[in-house]
Amino acid sequence: MERRVMADLEAWWRRADRKPLVLRGVRQSGKTWLLREFGRRRFTSQIYLNFEKEPALAGLFEQDLDAHRIIRNLSILRNQAIDPATTLIIMDEIQACPPALTSLKYFAEDASEYAVAAAGSLLGLAIHDAASFPVGKVDFLDLHPLTFGEFMTAGGHARLADYLAGLTPGTRPSPALTAQAEDLLRQYLTVGGMPEAVASWHANQDISRVEEIQQAILDSYVLDMAKHATAKVFPKLTAIWRSIPRQLGRANDKFIFSQAVAGARAKDLEDALEWLTAAGIAVKITTVSHPAIPLSSYADDKHFKLFVCDVGLLRKMAEVPAAAIMTPTGAVEHFQGPLTENYVLMQLIAAGHQPYSWRSGNTAEVDFLIQYGTEVVPIEVKSGSRTRSRSLGVYKSRYGPALALTLSLKPTVNGHLPLYAAWSVGDYLGRLG
Repeated sequence: MERRVMADLEAWWRRADRKPLVLRGVRQSGKTWLLREFGRRRFTSQIYLNFEKEPALAGLFEQDLDAHRIIRNLSILRNQAIDPATTLIIMDEIQACPPALTSLKYFAEDASEYAVAAAGSLLGLAIHDAASFPVGKVDFLDLHPLTFGEFMTAGGHARLADYLAGLTPGTRPSPALTAQAEDLLRQYLTVGGMPEAVASWHANQDISRVEEIQQAILDSYVLDMAKHATAKVFPKLTAIWRSIPRQLGRANDKFIFSQAVAGARAKDLEDALEWLTAAGIAVKITTVSHPAIPLSSYADDKHFKLFVCDVGLLRKMAEVPAAAIMTPTGAVEHFQGPLTENYVLMQLIAAGHQPYSWRSGNTAEVDFLIQYGTEVVPIEVKSGSRTRSRSLGVYKSRYGPALALTLSLKPTVNGHLPLYAAWSVGDYLGRLG
């Protein structure tokens, strides 16, 4: 299962000023597999530590945090030579051993010749004691669920993925390729991009098994809430989390706290909201009133939507039948829009963009805005083949953007990109501009 971030790992390894790496991501996004596969490809040996499975490993960091002593003891413990040129040291679930996380500072300062890569959940790293976090002493990479392009490649459709990623303005994909891409996109909206679910689907085409995997992932998220949150915060976490599909399905223009907990206001649930977004399982998209760079300066933190980290998990949470997505009948037409928005959002985030939305009173709303170089690009998302958007028209007439984009199932590519190429928005904008 090829991941685009593998190239980023290669670039990290080759940097002369390389620091220990921290690979961040939600649970079940494939961090362990990625680091071990990178170790297999690039190094002749690897030392693998999992601080959740082997809590006794914490003893290696109790005496002191001298990097060379730790390496020497690791070599003895694993009965394996550790060569800085040929051995990758992997510290998995590092959030379970705070001293190990702190030790990365000393690996950076005193043993930078060693290749050290750590993996941790976003939640665990976020709640780590800031006083001992190795600020400025580590490199970061973020791992997201598989993009649609990676999903196609994993299923043996790499040539189609490459073709779609290279679409240029004015190109019209052939009907045969369009049909194949739309079929695969329906599969992706159903299965999502969590690696275990994707691998199971491509191997067996058994949606019932995929849904078992999806439910197990969702259950693990709730267990994390119970494990890490206080008794006071936990009920609020689950209430907000479970309300996300419902609120998206009602087409609310913003997240409404009272629809999560009756009578609740923002101040009552802000701690739980911050917890969920820090864990990475909920994704907050804030509205801006004025589209100018930097967009963060114009963000209204009181007006936002919440999405889910993976479109397949959102479908499962919303209890949308897989058959209704795989073979569209109109039965879930009202939820097709939220699913499609969530899909596009995660493609943009995986490509390194930080999306916002735009709203003008109660008259117009554009789904996403992203910064592209010195431009603010409005992106309107349509789940069908219709491309006309009154809101995008209002935005264009008011601000006259140099670049604007509509994503829909319409195959024509001219200031518009098909939904099945959403993961390559940045590359397309470069060709459009």
